[in-house]
Amino acid sequence: MMRAAVLREYGRDLSIEDVATPQCPKDGVVLRVLACGVCRSDWHGWSGEHPRVKPGQIGGHEYCGEVVEAGALSAWRVGDRLVAPFILACGTCPSCQSGAQNTCPNQRLPGFVEPGAFAEYVAVPFDHNLSRLPDTLSPTVAAGLGCRVTTAWHALTGRAALQAGEWLAIHGTGGIGLSALILGRVLGARVIVVDVVDEKLTHATGLGAEAALNARDGDVAARIREITGGGAHVSIEALGIAETTNASIECLRPLGRHVQVGMPIGHTARMEVNMNAVYMGNLALFGTRGMPSWRYPSLLSLITGGRVDMSPLIAREIALSDVSRELAAFNGPTPPGVSVVTDFLN
Repeated sequence: MMRAAVLREYGRDLSIEDVATPQCPKDGVVLRVLACGVCRSDWHGWSGEHPRVKPGQIGGHEYCGEVVEAGALSAWRVGDRLVAPFILACGTCPSCQSGAQNTCPNQRLPGFVEPGAFAEYVAVPFDHNLSRLPDTLSPTVAAGLGCRVTTAWHALTGRAALQAGEWLAIHGTGGIGLSALILGRVLGARVIVVDVVDEKLTHATGLGAEAALNARDGDVAARIREITGGGAHVSIEALGIAETTNASIECLRPLGRHVQVGMPIGHTARMEVNMNAVYMGNLALFGTRGMPSWRYPSLLSLITGGRVDMSPLIAREIALSDVSRELAAFNGPTPPGVSVVTDFLN
C-alpha cells in the first residue's frame, strides 16, 4: 500500500488515502517519487475543466523518482534516478519516428488518465521516454522540468526559433512564464513580462526581465509595441484565456510569432481571436504542448553546465496533504514561483 492524494469531487480537497502500490508495466518501471510539482494543468483536472480527468484520479505529472522495480522489457535498473516528461510516447508511430513524440497518438498520460505522482509511487510505461537525473540536479528542481520547463524550452527553441537579440513578450508569470523568462534570457532575448500581480512582476524583474507590465493598467499590446520599437518578435501566452491570447497576438511586430503555451480547455477551448491582426501582420501562430523526450539532453546540459539556474522557479516545498491548498490557489492570481511536493508521508 501507499499514500496518495485522490480526486473524489471536483473543486474539493483531495482525499489522502492508502491505495494499492502500482504494478510494474513490462515496458516500464515503478518509481518511488522523490518530488512532484503542482501545476496549473493539475488544476484544470481538479476543477472539472479537463474532460479526461475523472473522480478517482491521482493527479501529478511533473515528477522524478528512483526506480524500485523494472519491467522485463525495461532498459532501466533498480536504483536509477530518473526524470519524466508528462507525455509518454509510444516510440513506434509515424509521429514518434519523425521526432515529434509530443504529438504521439498513442501517448500515455500519468496524472490525467492513469494514476499520477501525487503519491509515494508511480508506474511509468513506455520508459524509453525517461532520462537519467544528473547527480548535480536536485529532485526538487528536476520535478519542475517535466512540464513547465520542458514545455517552455520547446516553445522557444522547437516552435518559435527564438534568436539572440529578439524581443520576447511573456503573458503570465506562473511556472511556464518564469521558465520562458529564464530560458529566454539564456538564449539572448530581451524579455518583457505581463501579469496582474505586482509581486510576481517584481520577482520577474529580479530574474532579468527588462520591463514588467501590469495588465490592469491599460493596453498592454500598445505599451509593448512602444517599448520594443514596433512590437515583440516572439510572444508566449501562458494562461490559456482569450484576454492574454489576444494581447499576445496584438503585441507582435510584422512577421512575429505567437506561441500558445497556456492550455485552452473547458470554457476557454474556443475563444474569439483577433484574426485581422494575424492577417495584417503576417503573423505565425504556433501551438505547443510538452517536448519530445529526445530533446532532454539539450536542456539538461544547459543546467548541469551552469548556463542556467532553474532553482528560482521553486518557491515552496510542500507535503502531500498541502496539494489541495495549492490547487485551490489557482482559482485566483497566484504568488510568485511554483510548489513541489517533497514530503509524501504527511
